[in-house]
Amino acid sequence: KINPTTNPMKITQIAQDYTKARNSKSAEAVASFYAEDGEIVINRGEPWSGRARVQDMAAGFYRDVPDLSLTCDDVRISENHVLFLWTFTGHDAATGNALKIHGWEEWDLNADLKVQASRGWFDADAYARQAGGAA
Repeated sequence: KINPTTNPMKITQIAQDYTKARNSKSAEAVASFYAEDGEIVINRGEPWSGRARVQDMAAGFYRDVPDLSLTCDDVRISENHVLFLWTFTGHDAATGNALKIHGWEEWDLNADLKVQASRGWFDADAYARQAGGAA
């Protein structure tokens, strides 16, 4: 659990820095926000467990959307639980079609303010439609 004296502004800054890391196109920078044994699960899929696997997940997004641009739409904080709401835009690597996808990540932070567990969510059907060229 996070130290109760942790300032919510610090966690908000982490979210801003995470957004910058996403926009850097560096999978390693994204993974650096995770605990060594942290994990992310996207849309109830298989977990990407461990920082190296989180890095693989981020690299996959950059392969699929090489010009990905992420904005942080909102951050909600309750002790060590953080809701990071985002929108990303870019173009699908296979089709060149424009993408605009909304989603969020639910983070459980450890005492070092690293992501221990993340549950990510986005509309996979909307992504498939946009990537395939349907509105």
